[in-house]
Amino acid sequence: MSSPGLRERKKQKTRWAIQEHAVRLFVEQGYDATTVEQIAEAAEISPSTFFRYFKTKEDVVIQDRYDELMAERIRAAPPELTPLEVVRHAFVESFIAIGPDEVDQALQRARLQLGVPALRMRALDSLQDSIRYLAVPLAERLGRPGDDFRCQAFVGACVGAMINAMMAWVRDGGEVQQVLALIDDALSVIERGP
Repeated sequence: MSSPGLRERKKQKTRWAIQEHAVRLFVEQGYDATTVEQIAEAAEISPSTFFRYFKTKEDVVIQDRYDELMAERIRAAPPELTPLEVVRHAFVESFIAIGPDEVDQALQRARLQLGVPALRMRALDSLQDSIRYLAVPLAERLGRPGDDFRCQAFVGACVGAMINAMMAWVRDGGEVQQVLALIDDALSVIERGP
């Protein structure tokens, strides 16, 4: 897989900067009290530039690069892994790939998603898109069409387990090693039952 070009890297850097300033302001002032104009000013961009990167204020919290990271890792997982091992590999490797600052931001964004009703609803709405997106590379590995129902159902079950892991991670303080253990434990429930 080729690495992104300079233009794409600059766009991603701007996207992350906007998100970083937005999350900081949401934590400092509260989600509802923070305006797009304040986020744009903090990120040193115009409000119209904000909307080129994020369609809504909710999206600046909801959108991330983790689906892309996980899809890449599903495709790159060793061929001998079972579907559950592939998903576990993708989740764990994607989390390990992000740096400490991004882990902290993920924790802050997760807290916002759990604590702000509008964000919680928007996050739930976006889950089905994530499930469909992540089911495609798994279906490809299994020689099935990208919209395979069973692959979507399987990924949906894994995502459901991950939601519980992430909620426990947020509730218990956000230690990186803890989230990796919680991911493993949550996915083991799919494998072995409760």
